[in-house]
Order: sequence, then structure tokens, then C-alpha cells
Amino acid sequence: MCYQHQKKPDKSTKAQCDQQQNAAPEAYLPDNLAELIIESICPGIVAFDQQFRIIRANSRAAQLIDVGEYIDRSLAAGTDAKVWGNWNRLLESVLKTGQKTDFKAVRYNLNGRKRLLNIGCTPLKETSTQQVRGAVVVIEDVTEKSDIEAQLARAERFAAVGKVAGKVAHELNNPMDGILRYINLALRVIEKQDLEKATRYLHQCRAGLTRMLQIISELLEFSRGTYPAFGLGPVNQMVEAAVKTMESHAKGIDIEVIEDFQGDMPSFKGSNLLQVFNNLIKNAVDAMEGAGRLTITISGESDMLNVEFRDTGPGFAHENAEVIFEPFFTTKRRGRGAGLGLAICKDIVEKYNGRIRARNAPEGGSIFTVCLPLMQEKPPKG
Repeated sequence: MCYQHQKKPDKSTKAQCDQQQNAAPEAYLPDNLAELIIESICPGIVAFDQQFRIIRANSRAAQLIDVGEYIDRSLAAGTDAKVWGNWNRLLESVLKTGQKTDFKAVRYNLNGRKRLLNIGCTPLKETSTQQVRGAVVVIEDVTEKSDIEAQLARAERFAAVGKVAGKVAHELNNPMDGILRYINLALRVIEKQDLEKATRYLHQCRAGLTRMLQIISELLEFSRGTYPAFGLGPVNQMVEAAVKTMESHAKGIDIEVIEDFQGDMPSFKGSNLLQVFNNLIKNAVDAMEGAGRLTITISGESDMLNVEFRDTGPGFAHENAEVIFEPFFTTKRRGRGAGLGLAICKDIVEKYNGRIRARNAPEGGSIFTVCLPLMQEKPPKG
């Protein structure tokens, strides 16, 4: 058996080893660590003093803006003064208030290349006194992200246009086919001098053309997204006006209308809500097929006003509760509607920052509720 003699380390050697083991991690980091971090950061970084003089900028910042001696001039060099005004004043507010400020979607032209930048400015403060000594500008290039979002938005619009175009073609094709058929029939009977039949066929053509005009009119109204306003008026008066409109066109139908209006009735500016109420009442009458009961309730709930239309018709399939407000969706018989009425209602109500809901009543029939915020300081959007 062989033994190796190991020399016992003396005290000085042991002390050196202990020193190396207990040495702080910072001793192994490069002296220019802060410099490396700033350079490796993806956004552009620009630090400036209280006189707006640039004291440090990383290479990424130089790729995004024209970095000069002063930050305000560097930002002004590639931006539109009509849009952003005076950058000196914008940055000065950060130094004075000590509050971070963000400038979103800044269009910057550098050497003929236009970029879309998000620029944030954060004050630099003394740790002990919190005194502002300058600020740091962080510049993020969002050009590619914005382009992708724009492409997705365009693709969605084209898909929506294609979907609508297909439905419009289908809706117009049916009456057009009927009109052509009746014109051919009318030509044949006119040759036989059967004017009675010819007149009947021409009446059918006129009905088909009226149907086409209705579809086109509703489509144009929906695509514009703007609706006639009727001034400032109490909501109960709008509902009553809509009921009277229905009664004037309700020959040969037996509909009992019950009005339950609770509390003070608020008024609304730009009150094209009348069109919403007209459409909902007309839908209820069509659903009840000329006979039934329509209950209209107006009630307040905290900061919301609810206008509820409850009919005694057959209701609708549960799975249609959401799609019922989509353009061209309809459960009516062919020729009774283009499926744009509820889509128009939804569009108008949302311009009031409100919402419209549909559900089936437990005892049968459907319930449509228009929910409107009571604080209407401005006319509806759009």
C-alpha cells in the first residue's frame, strides 16, 4: 500500500483561498457593465440633462432618430411640427413635473425612411433629494407591429366585405329572378291580349322591385353608420311616438300594447333612438303575426336606463341569441326582412355607449332590452 504525503496548507494560503471564495460576484463582472447593458437593450436609449443636452445615447437610438447635440432638436428633425408642436416644451413638462410622459405613434422620417415610434420620457431624479437632474428617452420602433395590425385589419375588412357581398347578391337575386320570370309571362299574355293577367304579373314585378329597394336602402343605411337625429327629447315620448307609428300602419292586426313607465323620464341628445324603438316594435309585431300583446317597460337601474320590449310571439332559438344582431341574419319568412334591422339597432345603441340584449321569456315570447347610460353629456358618437 502506498501513501502520499499531503502538505498541510499554512495559514496565509488558507486565508487567500477564503478570500477568493468569499469574493463578491461583482469582482468578476466587467467594469463597463452598465455600458454593455445599455447597448444590448433593444429600444433606443437617450439620456439628457436639464438643458436638453444629450449626455448618452446607445447605438439603437442612432438607428431610429437623428441623434444630435440636443434631444428636442433631434426629435424635431424627423417629426411634423404641425402634429407634435414644440418638443422643447413637451420635454420641459417632464422635467418640471417629474412625471413620466408617453408619446404614442410618432411618425419619424430618418434619411427618407419613415418609421412609427413609441417614445417615453422618464425623469432622472436624485435618490436622496428626488431632485430632477435630467431625463431618459426610450424609443421603441413599432413600425412592423403596426404594419401587421393594419394588414390584419384590412384582411378582416375584405373578409367582411366578401361575406356581405355574398349575402347581398343572394338577397337581390331572389326578387330579380322573380321579376324576370313575371316580365316574360307578361310579354306572352300581352301577345294574347290577356291584359288582366299582364297587369297581375306587372304588380308582382313592382313588388319585387320594392323588395330590392328596401334591401338596398337598409344596406346603405347600415354602411353609412349615421342616422337622422330628432333633437333632445324624453325617452318615453320617443317610445310613444314609435307605438303611434306602428298603429298607423297596423291595419288588420290585433296587438295589445301595455306601457309601464317608472320614475322620471330622462332626455337624450341626438335622439335617433326613435328608429331603434320603431324597429323593435315592428319586429315584435311581425313575430306575433298580427295578434298578441306587447309590453314596453322603462325603468332605471343605478346609472343605467332600461327600455324593455316583451312580446308574446314564438321567441327564437337559444343559439341565435348572439348572431341575431349580425347583418343579414333573419328568422323571418322570405320577403319579410333583409336582416339589417337589429344590426342597425345595435349600431345606434352602441353609439350611446349602451348595449342591446335579446332573450326568451320563460312564459314564451322574446324580450329585447335597450340599456343606456343615464349620463348623456354629449351627442352619440358617429
